Amino acid sequence: MKANRFILPIIVAVAALAFFSIFIVKEVNQAIVLQFGDPKKIITKPGLNFKLPFIQNVVFLDKRILNLDAPPEEVIASDQKRLIVDAFARFKIIDPLKFYISVGNERVARSRLATIINSRIRSVLGTQRLQTLLSEDRNKQMALIQEGVNTEAEKFGIKIVDVRIKRADLPQANSEAIYRRMQTEREREAKEFRARGAEMAVTITSTADKEVTVILANANKESEIMKGEGDGLRNKIFAEAFGRDPDFFAFYRSMQAYENALIGGETSLIMSPEDSEFFKFFGETFKQN
Repeated sequence: MKANRFILPIIVAVAALAFFSIFIVKEVNQAIVLQFGDPKKIITKPGLNFKLPFIQNVVFLDKRILNLDAPPEEVIASDQKRLIVDAFARFKIIDPLKFYISVGNERVARSRLATIINSRIRSVLGTQRLQTLLSEDRNKQMALIQEGVNTEAEKFGIKIVDVRIKRADLPQANSEAIYRRMQTEREREAKEFRARGAEMAVTITSTADKEVTVILANANKESEIMKGEGDGLRNKIFAEAFGRDPDFFAFYRSMQAYENALIGGETSLIMSPEDSEFFKFFGETFKQN
């Protein structure tokens, strides 16, 4: 019984000693073993590790690629145009000891990196025109920004993997002014299109009226020609008929004259059939009667 009394405390003590002595480094982490705040060992490989209990402690750092969203920054381009730039970066802790000594933890590191990124963005983009910042040449500027940020980040044991601009917007006042200018420009273009349309409509109408006039004139010309040809043919036929039988032709023309003169039934002629050449055929009739 007395032996059991001593065994149990020993087991508990050994278990506590093991608990405070053993630690596990995961694949996504790297560790720094500290003794009274001083770094003693750097562990970058995953696995089971040991430390002195109650004397040493372990600080874990992420060794994955981390994301950083920098706060939006107003940049003044070389042509004095203002632009709100919203950038983000991806970084990796490559030197745990330098990282721990210089910044201590990720929170401080992110704050320092955001300041460096925004400062570098202002210094690089501030030398370019706004048109350049909005074109494909922006990639070259981002490469310069990443290079400059990397130079500063190496002092913290950090490597900048990439720096990108998520958004590049004009300030609200500039956006409204540009919107109004664009609206005015669109309205001006609409008026120009309407004026051109009206001009084209007048031109088309004038051309159509001209073509109608020409077509009618040609039609009238052709009809007059055809009418003249018909009259000529008729006169030719009349002349041939007159040559064959002058008396019949004279009688036929007199009948046409009677029809035209007496049309409507309201015409009255008081003449002597014997003395008038116009009624000579009636005179023959009257004599017979």
